[in-house]
Amino acid sequence: MQTQLADFIKHTTAGQEADAILRKCVHCGFCTATCPTYQLNGDELDSPRGRIYLIKQALEGAQVSRRTQLHLDRCLTCRNCETSCPSGVNYSRLVDIGRTVVDDRVKRPIADRITRQILSSFLPYMKQTGPVFKLLQSLRPIFPQSIQRKFPVKSPPPRQPTQQHPREMLILDGCVQPLLAPNINAATERILDKLGITLVVAKKAGCCGAISYHLGQHKRGLAFMKHNIDQWWPYIEQGIEAIVVTASGCGITVKEYGEILKYDNVYAEKAKRVSALVKDIGEVIAIENIHGVIKPLKKKAAFHAPCTLQNGLKLGGVVEEVLRNLGVELTKIKDSHLCCGSAGTYSILQSSFSQKLLSNKIKSLENNHPEVILTANIGCLLHLQSVTNTPVKHWIEMLE
Repeated sequence: MQTQLADFIKHTTAGQEADAILRKCVHCGFCTATCPTYQLNGDELDSPRGRIYLIKQALEGAQVSRRTQLHLDRCLTCRNCETSCPSGVNYSRLVDIGRTVVDDRVKRPIADRITRQILSSFLPYMKQTGPVFKLLQSLRPIFPQSIQRKFPVKSPPPRQPTQQHPREMLILDGCVQPLLAPNINAATERILDKLGITLVVAKKAGCCGAISYHLGQHKRGLAFMKHNIDQWWPYIEQGIEAIVVTASGCGITVKEYGEILKYDNVYAEKAKRVSALVKDIGEVIAIENIHGVIKPLKKKAAFHAPCTLQNGLKLGGVVEEVLRNLGVELTKIKDSHLCCGSAGTYSILQSSFSQKLLSNKIKSLENNHPEVILTANIGCLLHLQSVTNTPVKHWIEMLE
């Protein structure tokens, strides 16, 4: 694709990066076959190829509008298109740049601005979100069932191992997941304890930065990332083996710290080191001898592989293999590559598209009548749980 970037971005690092990405695109359209939003409405501008054209026009200085912004907003950033692109177009990075450029030139409706501000000012901060979520969990019984499903049942404080092992790993213990589903990290800690691994928590670390960054608030997102690097660095210097992540949505963001901060003179090398240490819990379990510590699991389950796990972290099949090796019968799922519609804050900001994707996904997951639906990301878990009576769990919880 030939480009003629406008002067306002031509000589910036973002502009040069976008230019290189755009020039890789050959307009083949293979991406349309795997794009969830294009599958829903067949609109070319709601496909990766269409959005690439919109971004190209914006970067070349053409007039952009609220309609341009809307089509970019509708992208889930599921990265499914990247898996089917023969040219290796880094679409997720391009759409990130494109959204920033368009947001600088198009003022959002006031309701949209307020919603985004609330989300970015509330969700990443445990001190603020904690009391609210605890209150909602306490009031759960009085809500209609449709609302009850959106909030996990309040659980007792999880049991923690007391033994210290020579092998140590740091665990990402950021924001929403430990509040809504504390047993996920607790189960991880207990299983790794049986494998001779101690999990360490950096108490002052926080949100991975994904929520703010993907809402276009890059400065706030970068501040979260740098803060976490500062908090983790002493443990890294002490030789921790890995940084374990149990939410794949957070995992892909931390895995990309090195890429996001590569032009930062202070944090570039540290961020690169952090990214190299990041491991999804599936990667950790897959290479350990778990048969001696976990009993065979005679369950029929449907596994929903989050987009961030299979497309972002490129770990499709890893968790499934672990589960099968432990005796779990995994059901066949039609269109397992398609997004469930959660996608961070997408389910709130683009609820219509999100609910259609969710409806399709639940039908696929429940088609062969599993006893339980398993997944690897808290956002997907809560989203799926909101519309089904089938138990939905993080797969690591079932291993116990």
